Amino acid sequence: MSVKTKTARLSIWSNTTLIVLNTVVGLFSGSVSILSEAIHTLIDLMAAVMAYYSIKIAEKPADKEHPFGHGKYENISGVVEAILIFIASGWIIYHAVTRLMEGEQMIGQQGLTLGFIVMMVSALINLFVSRRLYKVAKETDSIALKADALHLSTHVYTSAGVGISLAVIYFTGWHFLDPIAAIVVASYILKEAFEILVEAFKPLADAALPAEEIQLIEETIKNNLGKAVDFHMLRTRKTGSNREVDFHLEVPGNMSVLESHDLCDRIEHKLQNELPKLKVTIHVEPEGYHDQN
Repeated sequence: MSVKTKTARLSIWSNTTLIVLNTVVGLFSGSVSILSEAIHTLIDLMAAVMAYYSIKIAEKPADKEHPFGHGKYENISGVVEAILIFIASGWIIYHAVTRLMEGEQMIGQQGLTLGFIVMMVSALINLFVSRRLYKVAKETDSIALKADALHLSTHVYTSAGVGISLAVIYFTGWHFLDPIAAIVVASYILKEAFEILVEAFKPLADAALPAEEIQLIEETIKNNLGKAVDFHMLRTRKTGSNREVDFHLEVPGNMSVLESHDLCDRIEHKLQNELPKLKVTIHVEPEGYHDQN
């Protein structure tokens, strides 16, 4: 089992534990903000499960049905995760606004105390797990793990925020803070969902690599042209954690097939040394050929 798969499984177990804690305490205390965290965590669990299976599929080698590999399954997972978060946020805001319109909902002192403790524990657990996920996501360039880590990192702030609001209610009796805290949590989640959706969807639309990576690719090619004349029609894209680049390489008309092949191999290796998980496709053509098109 790969480190990505193991890390995704860690997220599943942590989310499952927190769902049970938040739901039980939320129902006991009657706190809509704690229940909103439980719903948020439930969505995270669904996202973690999708991330786990999408990573397992994405790691499969290319086959006859998927000659370019399975990397985009991670992006599909990221898009679905974002949509689920949008739905959860809407549900939280609706019930929080309803609670505000209906008037203050009293929460017992014991429920406030227990809620504060559970929220602080949730924040600490999510802090640990999100840092682990971010570390592995960065090492493996996994969009699925990165999306999962982003989910959990927001819980660090939202859980702590809900806990603080419960503490304020305990000392002041301002129970209207409970649904307000839930709305703040949901708003933060909406921002998170939008960021995930944009990042996950770009590769599905075959968007180009980031500008700084394209610049690095262009400079690397220019610095290793050798006997080649020039290059053009550079195209890039990303599939899961894999990068793809292809371009046309102009060589002198009298260059042998063997020489042009060795030159392409050298450029390919140089590019792969600069960017991880890079697949390079080079089309060789004689000097000035593209000007005739």
